[in-house]
Amino acid sequence: MTELRRTVETYWSAAEARDWSTFATTLSDDVVYELPQTRERIRGKDAYVRFNREYPDTWHISVHRLVADAGSDHVATWVHAVVGLEEMHAVTFFTGDDAGRITTVTDFWPEAYEPPPGREHLVERY
Repeated sequence: MTELRRTVETYWSAAEARDWSTFATTLSDDVVYELPQTRERIRGKDAYVRFNREYPDTWHISVHRLVADAGSDHVATWVHAVVGLEEMHAVTFFTGDDAGRITTVTDFWPEAYEPPPGREHLVERY
């Protein structure tokens, strides 16, 4: 198991537990968080921890899948989030430094949508 993989596991478990001190230990001081869909960026550990701590409403995260290559400085996760009454999925990409701390976090929160007509005979809806 790579150091960054362990760090990302700690990141998600600390976020779910609202353990902001542990969460902060997973991040480099100059971490950059990006949300491409809203074109938002947060720079720095303190700002990113505060962003998560102050996020409105109640929320819960569970990790469906975590992918990390041995020796790589990249990790990807697929998470299930519940925010209030809304359920959603996100794909998050992490980059780490030599110490195994997270240097970049890029979150994609895709919106669910109805598939186009004409392929009902080929698919199963769930």
